[in-house]
Amino acid sequence: MSIHKEVKRITTHILQEMKNRGEKISMLTAYDYSMASIVDEAGIDVILVGDSASNVMAGHETTLPITLDQMIYHASSVVRAAKRALVIVDLPFGSYQGNSKEALNSAIRIMKESGAHGIKIEGGIEIAESVTRILTAGIPVMGHLGLTPQSIYKFGTYTVRAKQEAEAQKLREDALKLQELGCFSIVLEKIPAALAKEVSESLSIPTIGIGAGKHCDGQVLVIHDMLGINKGFSPRFLRKYADLHTVMNNAIENFVKDVKDKTFPNDKEEY
Repeated sequence: MSIHKEVKRITTHILQEMKNRGEKISMLTAYDYSMASIVDEAGIDVILVGDSASNVMAGHETTLPITLDQMIYHASSVVRAAKRALVIVDLPFGSYQGNSKEALNSAIRIMKESGAHGIKIEGGIEIAESVTRILTAGIPVMGHLGLTPQSIYKFGTYTVRAKQEAEAQKLREDALKLQELGCFSIVLEKIPAALAKEVSESLSIPTIGIGAGKHCDGQVLVIHDMLGINKGFSPRFLRKYADLHTVMNNAIENFVKDVKDKTFPNDKEEY
């Protein structure tokens, strides 16, 4: 029987056991209580309160504008819903870069004010000091390498990362460094599948892929993308498990029609 089905509450230790046994880890984003309740009930292993909330919840073009206070608000809502899943929260842009003391304070605020189980932070060797400080405070840290959306203006594009050997080698070194520092897991985003396989096999901690092929120890998608709520976003790595945009649109059109036709509410729907 899989560990996933046996446990009442997923922990970082359970994720490590899953990697050791070759059992894949499932992770999805959620940003509010109702959605997180559904995701948790469906048996997800990890819920990521992603800074992608900046895009899908607030309508920003990038993840950069979302604040620490907003991330804590979203995380608190999700934690109240999650009975079983491990809840990890992104440290947003500007809350850790270049200042390990600020990084620690940001992580502590997330843990204290939201009740989350750990944080995720983008970057490699350059954020080693911040990672060390956060871990010293007893806060679990998930790394994030490859395409790091908070650095979008440096990259200038959302294309696949680490296709060139120099960048691939840095990613290998960064992954080993994050493991050595004490990260419990690393997200690999939009990198060649062969490199993700190599990195996943070289690490003892689990990797979670998004657009990084099938050899990662787990997979993550943004909930609004995989449910087909976002219509215009269709990268190669995205599998749409539903077309909720059409379902919801039809339902709302029917509601509007019934109100206009005076068929809603009917006699049975009155007091």
